[in-house]
Amino acid sequence: MLACAVLASGMAMLDGTVVNVALPTLGRELDASIGSLQWVVNAYMLTLSALLLLGGALGDRIGRRRTLVIGVVWFAVASALCGIAQDAGMLIAARALQGIGGALLTPGSLALVRTSFRPQDQARAVGAWSGLGGVAGAIGPFLGGWLIDGPGWRWIFLINVPLAALVLFAVRHVPESRAEGAADQPFDVTGACLAALCLAGISFALIGASGEASKAAALLPGLGGLAAGVAFVVVEHRRRNPMLPLSLFGSRLFSAANAMTLCLYAAIGGLLFMLPVQLQTTLGYDALQAGTASLPITVLMLLLSAAAGDLSRRVGPTLPLVAGPLVAGAGALLMLRIEPGASYVTGVLPAVVVLGLGMSLFVAPLTATVLASVDAGRAGLASGVNNTAARVAQMLVVAALPLAVGLSGTAYADPGALNTAFGKAAAGCAGLFVLAALTAAVFIRPQPAAWHQEAGNTPRCRSHLGVGAPPLEPGQACAGDKGRLRPSPRVRRARKG
Repeated sequence: MLACAVLASGMAMLDGTVVNVALPTLGRELDASIGSLQWVVNAYMLTLSALLLLGGALGDRIGRRRTLVIGVVWFAVASALCGIAQDAGMLIAARALQGIGGALLTPGSLALVRTSFRPQDQARAVGAWSGLGGVAGAIGPFLGGWLIDGPGWRWIFLINVPLAALVLFAVRHVPESRAEGAADQPFDVTGACLAALCLAGISFALIGASGEASKAAALLPGLGGLAAGVAFVVVEHRRRNPMLPLSLFGSRLFSAANAMTLCLYAAIGGLLFMLPVQLQTTLGYDALQAGTASLPITVLMLLLSAAAGDLSRRVGPTLPLVAGPLVAGAGALLMLRIEPGASYVTGVLPAVVVLGLGMSLFVAPLTATVLASVDAGRAGLASGVNNTAARVAQMLVVAALPLAVGLSGTAYADPGALNTAFGKAAAGCAGLFVLAALTAAVFIRPQPAAWHQEAGNTPRCRSHLGVGAPPLEPGQACAGDKGRLRPSPRVRRARKG
């Protein structure tokens, strides 16, 4: 069971880790412009973001095991198409198909762990899933860099085929599970299509504006995307069973936490998109060196996320949600020192360490705050919405950042032009971190998370090991949990009264 869940989520995690590292190589070998490289990243994120909630609903209805199998097969076929792509257009189309497979398999891996183990074993099972997932994220840069420098970039996609075969072998021993009453719930296909059209239109406009497209060619898709976004809000408001219940945003805390998510993950996505290209083009790193340069971020989150969750429980979420983004912003500003001639120890390492420390401070408390802002029965939906917000933020920043920093055409292959653009990107991402800290200071009240939990609103989830996005579905317990939290003094006094 655990092997199946870890391998399935590991496939999607591996591609998210290594594609950014491969961008300079893809640009050279496929003669691709910066716009094409943006779509290599965003085609996957577009379909994944638009269909993620629909994929979770499909698993609840037809069976999580069956949906996982469909997603794994789909992902493997799409990965093979990526591996044999002959030009940038074919690769982009295959990446879009890969995102559909990811939207089917991603929600199911943790859901199967939660439903397949007895309640008394779920804490250890989710802890093992989380820890092994962190290991998969850590080895991704090593493996991806080695594949790019060794057998070639095609193998970062083709390696998913044998991994998928292992998942299909292991899934034979996994029991099926469904959500009670889910079969009677209709799918919000209209909402998913409108969301995809909205994101696609805005991405086309931003990427086209940074390239050689005319103003009309860039403006029309943007207007179409905005119109689709308005239609999406109207449809979701009127539907009885919407994909995205707008009533969730009636909570000021939920809205503020998701606004923070948009700022924080846009900043993270922008830095992780530009940093590997900067290291390879400007500093002369090979793919393996560039892939492992940001490894301290994953290690720090692996070591410190549980401690940050404990801190949030004791003092409330406001302090870590203000301090964490400010520390991460300092790490982004330190990246201004990553320029021609900079060494890894004095230039790159301090920046990624400070960035990792900041992320370790805010990621777990942010997830806990999102879950504490809604009723316990809607925690899974709230977590899915928050995860989707993070992915949408990363997709939009990849589309907008080259336009904002003046990087177009093949300028990413020019060390001088790229270094100037990278400095502007680092400063802009630091500004996003500061904006997130200000949002927390104004809208996140300094109330300890334990109080929310005693009210029955917060699942006991305090660990986070991923870099790309928050946990998709909260478990009933996470790594490091040792039973129910002790009530706060305020709760104990209220009970005695």
